[in-house]
Amino acid sequence: MTEHDLLERPSADTNDVTVKSPALPANIEAEAAYLGAVLIDNRVIEELPTTIRPEHFFEPVHQRVYERVLTLLDRGAVVTPVTLKPYFEADEALKELGGITYLARLTADGQGLLAPRELAQQIYDLALLRELVSVGRNLVEGALDTSVDVAPMQQIELAEASLFNVAEGAGGQSEASSFSLASHKALGLIETAINSGGSISGKTTGLTSINQKIGGLHDSDLIILAGRPGMGKTSLVTNIAFNCADRFLRDQADGIEKSVGAPVAFFSLEMSADQLATRILSEQAGISSEALRMGKISREDFQRLSFASQRLADLPLFIDDTPALTIAALRTRARRLKRKHDIGLIVVDYLQLLQGTGRANDNRVNEISEISRGLKTLAKELEVPVIALSQLSRAVEQREDKTPMLSDLRESGSIEQDADMVWFVYREDYYVQSKEPKRPIETDDQKVHEAHAAWMAEMEQVFGLAELVVAKQRHGSTGKVRMKFEARITKFSDLADDDPRANYDSSL
Repeated sequence: MTEHDLLERPSADTNDVTVKSPALPANIEAEAAYLGAVLIDNRVIEELPTTIRPEHFFEPVHQRVYERVLTLLDRGAVVTPVTLKPYFEADEALKELGGITYLARLTADGQGLLAPRELAQQIYDLALLRELVSVGRNLVEGALDTSVDVAPMQQIELAEASLFNVAEGAGGQSEASSFSLASHKALGLIETAINSGGSISGKTTGLTSINQKIGGLHDSDLIILAGRPGMGKTSLVTNIAFNCADRFLRDQADGIEKSVGAPVAFFSLEMSADQLATRILSEQAGISSEALRMGKISREDFQRLSFASQRLADLPLFIDDTPALTIAALRTRARRLKRKHDIGLIVVDYLQLLQGTGRANDNRVNEISEISRGLKTLAKELEVPVIALSQLSRAVEQREDKTPMLSDLRESGSIEQDADMVWFVYREDYYVQSKEPKRPIETDDQKVHEAHAAWMAEMEQVFGLAELVVAKQRHGSTGKVRMKFEARITKFSDLADDDPRANYDSSL
């Protein structure tokens, strides 16, 4: 065909050419055969490798029939064309297919029983293809719409989010959930809490005292962990990330399916991956992290370190230390980790080092608001808890009582607004140590000796004592959790029941 021939071809809007829209991918016969198999043998649904939902069917009548089948099965009833009859006698769309006799015809030849798995997989695959067509159509319409401010990077992020949902089989799930579905999920969480001994309904932090206070880390929650420099924010969140990943590893080895642990994604914008790994190895081997960095360890210490490294070789903890990430790039990487490794917890260290999209960069408050909203959206989208570290303003240092409060969150009130929980790490020994008076010598006045002795007594009370202040919690009460902090190996742990410091009141 020549260029002249192409130019002479009639256009699509002439009467000589009829343009037909391609039909959406569907197989009505496969849907009917699969429904027939289910109505003959209800156990077919239990044996499917892929979960089929009503919206995966193309034919609306098949959607309603399958939805009713699932409802009856959930009640423990046996589902057959006869038991379905009362629910569809007035269904106008079913009357067009032959009325109630159509339900009987579904089971007439029983062909679906020959390959129910294959039929279900085809129904599922075709539903994903239809969703992909819908996503593509929306992307094209959005890209062609130049009537509003053009934001190509935002369009790309939306495209990736939509494709991620399709890949996860989540396409079309943005609609409202029925109360039945929501309550069923809630009962599952309560069951998990009961099975864990009554303290965890989410992911474990590895610290009993925190688990008892918050019930574990809940899916879709944004948790802000804040504190002044030197309080141990990174140490605590590293401990939690390790404990969660290690619990998942141990539960897998023990054959436990419903683990309260999970693979963890750790986005470290401040420390490198090897620095974080050094911290974890230091804690697990019981060797000072400072000694590790300087190489001042014995042969025995190195052997313990080697054993710890081998034991943790398969730890599902994925560290991304890319600097200067934008919130859009972080969400892209998180989706990829969710798809590849099914992560169940995301840690961001720390929020103020993230960057916005660029449009709000001239206003830092707006940029931080965009980032906090982005993190909350990510938690809901991936259905995982997100822990983000945050800085506190210097206002803490100006007060007599150094315990942080919500108004100390730096740069934006939206952090408090978007967060489901806000935690503060507070170590009184940090401030007491900085107030050490003059160390007395023999010739000093008695008051100098008494002042230093009083300081020593106070330091003994608070040394190694840390508090987690739960300042906001949507799901429960606020309050304080007391822990032990070992600075040598940067480890937080539960206080022993017989530790006298458990009753220490710093306000007295």
